[in-house]
Amino acid sequence: MNEVTPVPGPAKHAWFEVSRSAPPKRSAVERVADFLEVYGSYDEETARAQASRCLQCPEPLCVAGCPLASRIPEWLLLTAEGQFMEAAALTRSTSNLPEICARVCPTDRLCEGACILNGKAEPVSIAALERFLNEYAFAHGAGEVLPVPPNGFSVAVVGSGPVGLACADELAKRGYAVTVFDARPVPGGLLVNGIPAFKLERTVVDRRIALLRRRGIQFELNTHVGKDVTLRELRARFDAVFLGFGAPRSRSLTVPGAERAGVHVALPFLVQHTTDLPLDTAPIEVAGRRVVVLGAGDTAMDCLRTAIRRGAREAICVYRRDQANLPGSRREFENTVEEGARFVWLATPAEVLGDADGKVRGVRCLRTQLGGPDVTGRRKPTPLPGMEFDVAADVVLVAFGFEPMPFPVGSDLSQIATNDQGMVIVDARQMTNLPGVFSGGDLVRGPSLVVHAVRDARKAALEIHRYLYSRRVRDLLQDQTDHLSPETL
Repeated sequence: MNEVTPVPGPAKHAWFEVSRSAPPKRSAVERVADFLEVYGSYDEETARAQASRCLQCPEPLCVAGCPLASRIPEWLLLTAEGQFMEAAALTRSTSNLPEICARVCPTDRLCEGACILNGKAEPVSIAALERFLNEYAFAHGAGEVLPVPPNGFSVAVVGSGPVGLACADELAKRGYAVTVFDARPVPGGLLVNGIPAFKLERTVVDRRIALLRRRGIQFELNTHVGKDVTLRELRARFDAVFLGFGAPRSRSLTVPGAERAGVHVALPFLVQHTTDLPLDTAPIEVAGRRVVVLGAGDTAMDCLRTAIRRGAREAICVYRRDQANLPGSRREFENTVEEGARFVWLATPAEVLGDADGKVRGVRCLRTQLGGPDVTGRRKPTPLPGMEFDVAADVVLVAFGFEPMPFPVGSDLSQIATNDQGMVIVDARQMTNLPGVFSGGDLVRGPSLVVHAVRDARKAALEIHRYLYSRRVRDLLQDQTDHLSPETL
């Protein structure tokens, strides 16, 4: 039980009386000197006050705005009453990675963006409260794991990113013997090899993986499925297989000069600065250099902020739309500005300029104007002929997003059906064209949010459970004989 004594629920108009309070935040001067997380956690009193701002809507828009349909008003009410452990348990009932989603989800476009208080006041601080609850729970014993009786089935999970970890967790809770395969020596996928530690410290991911190990999940690392072990071997060894590796390939820059020394795609740069493991790519040095980042999503913000922490002389973002049509999180944009990055809006790269040695010296840009909305709902940019200008640069980082990487040539993974974009095709059960082989996350939907990966993982785990148990029932029915059958008369 919590030490905090429950009190009556929040007053209906607490949102009017209590202003939104952001969690503790380190100053920009302090945080650019390291890779520690920017935000701290609420204290108990502040958490209760902030949770009391929830209106307890009968048809909560925040739940509709959450891809996991988190029971937000319910756990906010418990938080306001001081029942923190119970509230944290509710967050875990719909998410396998709540402490991680609370840190990396663009909540301004999801639950908080849907909060009914928007337009009247600031929305409820849902993400900060979810982080508080789960940190409180871990500190008070929530990491303890109760044994689950084995059900006799085994499942291979390929990939240890968020979709793989969440699927493995959900299956282990149902008694499955789960083995997670990953090509890297450390589990976590892009959570540890792509998201900078100032957004998600490694200790948070390590703690979650340690919990999964205590749940009985096995990890086979440094193992390339399709190379070191075949899909056929996995299907023979396990009752079902879940494919959850992302294998992202960065979209490239296709303008004259894009091949110059000093032009790099974003992911290798981020990986080099988020892991201590030896890599097979040449180091991308930015200290004392002018860094230009093309694109303005969350990956671009990560590149800008990482470059600043690594001593870049300048960190400049060039984006073809304006600030109002920014694709990434507003919170991350604000943090990036605070830390010293500059933005050049309504501009698109036309050429990478070089010096006599072929090295980058700048980016020639064209001004753009915005027309009507495109398929994403944002206004479509159009270059303006003759409106050229140059941005000085020593390093250019291309952050145009990611696309699926083809399966290894000659691998039996090529049996998996894919669409024209190279993404794995699954049916309504998350199953591929091969019986017993399921998939989800980026491999199926393309690059997306951690919370979408968790949703896919939970659905796939349920469908694997249904698939294997229906098979067991079918086998039992086939084995049964009637003691009064004609053969015995």
